[in-house]
Amino acid sequence: MTISIAIETPLQDDVRALVARLNDHLLPLSPLEFQFKMTVEQMADSETTLFVARDADGKAVGMGALKMHGPDLGEVKRMYTVPEVRGQRVGRQLLERIVDLARSRGLPVVMLETGTGDGMAEAHRLYSRYGFIPRGPFLDYPDSEWSAFFELRLDAEKAA
Repeated sequence: MTISIAIETPLQDDVRALVARLNDHLLPLSPLEFQFKMTVEQMADSETTLFVARDADGKAVGMGALKMHGPDLGEVKRMYTVPEVRGQRVGRQLLERIVDLARSRGLPVVMLETGTGDGMAEAHRLYSRYGFIPRGPFLDYPDSEWSAFFELRLDAEKAA
């Protein structure tokens, strides 16, 4: 499958539909108070860069974002691929673009929060295989059984 990935605005109908599908996927997996969703309007702010994956027909099949939290921390947000393309490395390609952007901005670390349980096993595998390691909560995320936290140190690459 041919996939193209580009930085796009989240304020598009097909991206809104992707966000809705992601939210529908997450809804049964944890209590609402432990779902830290960004709306498309929040994703459109100047601190967030959204990558959209499209198939050969131009259909949006995945997304992922880098949210900047100052000069020292980037956060992976809103990672999602439609079920029809899972297993075809679309998520990995999105993650590569996000991490490459973080690297180009000189960030020392990229972190993320994701859910726990069976519904998130594929996401955990993706992050672990990419080199993210488990860590404790960061920013204002609460420590709970519903969240898993990961980080990828980019400054360690410079030191190596």
